[in-house]
Amino acid sequence: MSRAFLLAAVAVAVSVMVAIALSTTGAPATGNASSTVDTLRRCRSGDTAPTVVLVHGAWADASSWAGEVRRLQRAGVRVRAITNPVEDLTTDARYVADFLQTIRGPIVLVGHSYGGAVITNAAAGLAGVKALVYVDAAAPAPGETNGQLSGSRSVLTTGSPATLYKTVPRPSYAPGGHELYLREKVFVEDFANDLPRTEAVRLWASQRGASTAAFMTPSRTAAWKTIPSWFFVSTGDKIITPAAQLAMARRARARVTTFRGGSHLTLISHPEAVAAVIASAICDTTR
Repeated sequence: MSRAFLLAAVAVAVSVMVAIALSTTGAPATGNASSTVDTLRRCRSGDTAPTVVLVHGAWADASSWAGEVRRLQRAGVRVRAITNPVEDLTTDARYVADFLQTIRGPIVLVGHSYGGAVITNAAAGLAGVKALVYVDAAAPAPGETNGQLSGSRSVLTTGSPATLYKTVPRPSYAPGGHELYLREKVFVEDFANDLPRTEAVRLWASQRGASTAAFMTPSRTAAWKTIPSWFFVSTGDKIITPAAQLAMARRARARVTTFRGGSHLTLISHPEAVAAVIASAICDTTR
């Protein structure tokens, strides 16, 4: 596999934000979980309350949303954290769209990292999706790939494939298709850099592989053009740089929360701050 192919394939990962005209910045380094619960209890309205669907990103799984699920359920919110195949953007989005169509009532759709690209495509044409929330995520325009959206200063852009990934052939993929695993140093120091080292190493050891095709498949549509969106941007994200996230958020005319610090896995290290942004989207859809 060529170096150029891998670099494009992996400029990835997913997640998120901004719209200057609508932005709100300066999120606290730690959020108040009880205040999020109180906010949701005040604004939810019975059967009209939305279901929150959480879509994880590359090198992770649905358990990465555990902190947010706990907080939302504590407030009585219906929430589902589902599996993202991370195989091909088109088929991954179709899978999520099919799942969304099994849910009755309004939906707040949330994506982290590569999951942001998935929700951007999955929500298109689905009237039930009332809000999109991008958490340190990618929000591509039609024709863009995830490999183009990490930012010029991302470690995925500046590093070499050999030092970034362990590459494993997978016979079920199209010719030339591979599974990528982040190397331990990259995962611990750049992907999960605000987590305790022991936790980061545990997450590295249990990471799911991600297909090169997932990062090279062009986006077909952009649901953020017609659906209100929220962006959560961590200034400590080394995978999708804050500058790249803000550029995507700006064109989406999104409402932005800038979290000072964090990492690409702020959803794990500070779930209360992420849950607060989801709560904001929930409340706006129920007004």
